[in-house]
Amino acid sequence: MADDFYELLQVERTADDKTIKSAYRRIAMECHPDRNPGCTASEARFKSVSQAYDVLRDPQKRAAYDRFGHAAFNGASGGHSGFGATDFGQFSDIFESVFGEFMDPRGQGRANVLRGADLRYDLEIALEDAYDGKEVELKVDVSAACEPCAGTGAKAGTSARSCATCHGRGKVRAQQGFFVVERVCPSCRGAGQTIADPCPSCRGEGRVEREKKLEVRVPPGVDEGTRIRLAGEGEAGVRGGPPGDLYIFVHVSRHRLFERDGTTLFARAPISFTTAALGGTIEVPGLDKQRHEIRIPAGVQSGKQIRQRGAGMPVLSGRGHGDMVIQIEVETPTKLTARQRELLEEFRDTETGDECPQSSGFFTKLKTVWSELT
Repeated sequence: MADDFYELLQVERTADDKTIKSAYRRIAMECHPDRNPGCTASEARFKSVSQAYDVLRDPQKRAAYDRFGHAAFNGASGGHSGFGATDFGQFSDIFESVFGEFMDPRGQGRANVLRGADLRYDLEIALEDAYDGKEVELKVDVSAACEPCAGTGAKAGTSARSCATCHGRGKVRAQQGFFVVERVCPSCRGAGQTIADPCPSCRGEGRVEREKKLEVRVPPGVDEGTRIRLAGEGEAGVRGGPPGDLYIFVHVSRHRLFERDGTTLFARAPISFTTAALGGTIEVPGLDKQRHEIRIPAGVQSGKQIRQRGAGMPVLSGRGHGDMVIQIEVETPTKLTARQRELLEEFRDTETGDECPQSSGFFTKLKTVWSELT
């Protein structure tokens, strides 16, 4: 029975893409034929880990392997396995999802497009950068097309040949009872071509690992989870195939003053109870680098929200700005001087109940309830 792909790469079944890639690089370096000349065991191990990595690095192939194991790529066990309609449907779906549309209406196989993998980059920015927009330089480790062989994988002056096993189709057919199943050609791994004299720089892969620097413009108004797509900046395709894309996921760090909801900025403003009673003004520094004067009306209550139009976040890919909303929180003093306490007691002695209508109304209701109970 074939070795488990996860065990070959010495990773858990829950390992992420980065862990799998790191494990493959480490093991492949240990057992590469160039480092172990003449060792058939190392060569066999190198081929096995390469096959495991080729499956586990692809989300669709990995999902197929997790569900069906090696049968997803080798076909079901031969003989009288007793396929029902449901079994055949599952295998048909899984082969199609892994290898693409493997048969056209005329029954002829289609060429396998060896496109490079898409990459993800998580970018964290400050809320101020999300407001103004920002030019960011990224450094991304990618598989890029090998320059000496121009991505073909063949040594300069030579070229690839049509695979003798699949005759350039990239797939081979296997008879399974009443059914014919197509799978990736084991000789060329779906490329449709073989290389007799591989490029020494990339060892026939057509790709090399290198660090790529990219200039990215983060537009004003981006929010948490905004995705920026850079077409063609992902992994290089195999042997000249088209490259994948790079997806940048934006994460906005927490701000010390504002909380954001779409284009609206929220801030809490604690004020003294005297300012709440008498009214006044406070200044709030906006992300637009302006000082916004917020007028506090006399008698304002805790929880009151005061809206400053146009002082919020810019609209992404549009015009205008949202609003800034200041929520008032009336703070009760906890430390009083003797004179302050004296003044407050004088104020309490002059209260008539009209100063705080909600409080007066509440206690009036309490008196009514008590009278009805007694």
